[in-house]
Amino acid sequence: MPTSTKDFDAEALYQALLGQVRAALAGVTDAAIVGIHSGGAWLAERLAADLGLQARLGSIDVSFYRDDYAKKGLHPDVKPTQIGFNVDRATIVLVDDVLYTGRTTRAAINVLFDYGRPSRIMLAALADRGGRELPVAADFVGVTVTLGEHESLALARAPDGQFSLTIEKDHA
Repeated sequence: MPTSTKDFDAEALYQALLGQVRAALAGVTDAAIVGIHSGGAWLAERLAADLGLQARLGSIDVSFYRDDYAKKGLHPDVKPTQIGFNVDRATIVLVDDVLYTGRTTRAAINVLFDYGRPSRIMLAALADRGGRELPVAADFVGVTVTLGEHESLALARAPDGQFSLTIEKDHA
């Protein structure tokens, strides 16, 4: 896993992530891909297409499952959760764009268990920026990044589907 603090080739990171996921799913017959809105859902769409798992693609929004929901309220851009396959006994690759505190991952796992009991959940993240508050680790990571105190990572998707990953300054 490369470590970087400035320039990213998000497409190269995606290809590395794809290779890791492809190798792990070799021979798995009940695999599914579920992305966390919004960046994780974008990545999951491409992973599902590249792995031939479009029929086993889902997306989730964790807004109502966040442990800070009462404090922050509802995000104005809530998306519906869409899981159109049987979660029971499935091997699910849960996809997020940036892994940070682990709280989004925890919420996403709670959503998945509302739909059934998977046999296994593996976590894929394009970038891991550290700063964990919960014991969560990704199985597949494109890059591990060290950021400054007031910096964050932002994934963007161009109209042609190409990804870009940039460091942004937090103004909070």
